[in-house]
Amino acid sequence: MIKRRSLLFTAAASLAAPQIARGAARSVLKVVPQSNLTAFDPVWTTALVTRNHGFMVYDMLYGMDANLNPQPQMAAGHLIEDDGRRITITLRPGLKFHDNTPVLARDCVASIKRWMARNPYGQVLATRTDALMALDDQRLEFRLSKPFALLFNALSAIGNACVIMPERLAATDPYKQVTDTTGSGPFRFLPGEFNSGSLMVYARHDGYVPRNETVSFTAGGKRALMERIEWHIIPDAATASAAIQAGEIDWFEQPPPEIQALLSRQRDLVVEKIDQRPSPSVLRFNHLHAPFNNKAARQALLPAIVQSDFVAAIQGDDPANFVPLGAFTPGTPMASMAGMAALTGPRSLERAKSLLKDCGALETRMRLIGPTDILAPSALTQVAAGLFQQLGMNMDLALSDWGTVIQRRNSHEPVEKGGWSAFTTSFDPFDWMDPGSHPVLRGNGEKGWFGWPTAPAIETLREQWFDAPNLAEQQRIAADLQLAALDEVVMIPLGGFYRPTALRRDLKGRVPGFMIFYNLERV
Repeated sequence: MIKRRSLLFTAAASLAAPQIARGAARSVLKVVPQSNLTAFDPVWTTALVTRNHGFMVYDMLYGMDANLNPQPQMAAGHLIEDDGRRITITLRPGLKFHDNTPVLARDCVASIKRWMARNPYGQVLATRTDALMALDDQRLEFRLSKPFALLFNALSAIGNACVIMPERLAATDPYKQVTDTTGSGPFRFLPGEFNSGSLMVYARHDGYVPRNETVSFTAGGKRALMERIEWHIIPDAATASAAIQAGEIDWFEQPPPEIQALLSRQRDLVVEKIDQRPSPSVLRFNHLHAPFNNKAARQALLPAIVQSDFVAAIQGDDPANFVPLGAFTPGTPMASMAGMAALTGPRSLERAKSLLKDCGALETRMRLIGPTDILAPSALTQVAAGLFQQLGMNMDLALSDWGTVIQRRNSHEPVEKGGWSAFTTSFDPFDWMDPGSHPVLRGNGEKGWFGWPTAPAIETLREQWFDAPNLAEQQRIAADLQLAALDEVVMIPLGGFYRPTALRRDLKGRVPGFMIFYNLERV
């Protein structure tokens, strides 16, 4: 079995802290995010660091409350008519973009149309939308070919979120990145202070009018209680640890296990789960090119996968940190044990090696891409690389920073032209809750998420799930989807794990889920 790599650090608190000025203002928050921010468009990529950025600078028509139910956010409300085929959404008054222009219905229409091209929920919604139009400045209308009961779930989805941009930006090709960060969210990005790989700065959007309700996850009254938020990029965990202990940093998003133990002993710090649900991790293949365009090659790897090895590389050997993972987030309604013998049955490297040899995959050059500067994908990549080597695969390991991986995984080219064969990554629990939100559980080819598998059976089951009349039928179809995904091997689940985060004890009001900055204050 492949054990966790050793992290070389000692006496982190004695290391020199980075040169970050101590801000006297109580309304300035200094954080170390999980990685550098290289992509600014949360529709264009599912990268979690971009998602976190997106929920600062953008808002959505509908948010998701702590019970994972959709709630009006930018919307004042909606009217459903014509047996569910006509939905009119009315905007709240006083919504403003960061450039002080009003948010209009036509901005929302353009933003939704762009989002529908990329989001798994949105792609289904697009097939059922006969028309989407602005009726006037405050109202937009969906006209559907048939009822879509999950419309508001779709508009409140977390990954590839349906963020509202000005129409001029939302007109951008959805497969090209928007770099202008003008939104209407509670914080503004300050491009004049941006230093890639070092510093990102956000300021409170004074024109933002929060809802009156209590904040609940991504719904309710999002109050920006900090005037300024600084993201400091510190790839070395020991240096970031020294900084938070010295009071130079307020929040360290993803400390590795050994650092967690050190920080939890500091009375001025709190180490806690960023969310109570486990995060999924995954090995994803490029289905366009050899060797993994061959289903037999993908299936051959299953006997060699030990999920607990991958999770141990992220969170250490404590079994409490590991949760077996299928196609859906453990503990959520769609999760099941259907087909899990492929991942939990007897493990055998020799069996996997024999199957790879039989299908000719050992001779084909393949490239595993991965990062060095972000905890979970970096650890997963190291275990995957060791596994491919033990299996005798002709592997080229291409390591870089996470921002480069995000850019590189867009390539459709074969390995000899700079492409890739496989990569690992992790998601937040909300991304794998159901077939609608799940970016990886698709079979729609080059319209899908990076890797682009074509699997008609999966697409058929997804369509059936959207029309299921009740929860029991949804769960039955979800189990069939998991069976189909593990047979087709559109991806290999690598295990669920909990994400601890570390922050100063004087910070109160943190909203559980991910790195959320509204409602947070220093007391």
